[in-house]
Amino acid sequence: MSRADVCVVACADAWRGDGAVLASPTGLIPRLGARLAQLTFAPALLLTDGEATLTYDDEPEGWLPYRAVFGVVAAGTRHVMMGASQLDRFGNQNISCVGGWRRPARQLLGVRGAPGNTVNHTTSYWVPRHEPRVFVERVDMVSGVGHDRGAVEIRVVVTNLAVLDFATPDRSMRLRSVHPGVSVADVRAATGFPLVVPAEVPVSRRPTGDELALLRERLDPDGLREREIR
Repeated sequence: MSRADVCVVACADAWRGDGAVLASPTGLIPRLGARLAQLTFAPALLLTDGEATLTYDDEPEGWLPYRAVFGVVAAGTRHVMMGASQLDRFGNQNISCVGGWRRPARQLLGVRGAPGNTVNHTTSYWVPRHEPRVFVERVDMVSGVGHDRGAVEIRVVVTNLAVLDFATPDRSMRLRSVHPGVSVADVRAATGFPLVVPAEVPVSRRPTGDELALLRERLDPDGLREREIR
């Protein structure tokens, strides 16, 4: 079992209990997580090939043309797992620029679909490198809105070190679990703002034998997931 395996199952668990919603994972590890969830505890989860076909285990299952996706978004029947160049304590996300937005030091993707995602349906985040320049006191530009700005639900943030959520009275970020071999002090040191840390912080769930077999033999036999953990 590797750190990447733990991250995959943590991403899979983000969709646990969602039912028949459209999962939109960004990145290899979130996509492996969504496919693992669909093949195990969440058979009703909907996945696409990235174009217009709904799939089950990468086999065609239905038709979802692009024009229909906006209806799914507006209805709230979607759970996207996006990336983030910056995140703050309330889940405000930046994927647009680093530095002042009028003259940024670095231009990034732009806001893309982040505003619509965060105000219409459940959103989670995958951060392959947990460090202070990502987890910041204040994002340089708000792309996806956080709980202090009207987000519907920022469910979890999965990183290479931990799983974080917003199960606090003011819906600020909380440490839910640390991955095997990671300490609470490691996560605190890698976060640029004070986290809410419970008295007892469990270790993130390890994959079951069946989940490991699916990952190694069917979903990612070439081990490409290991490259996403930096």
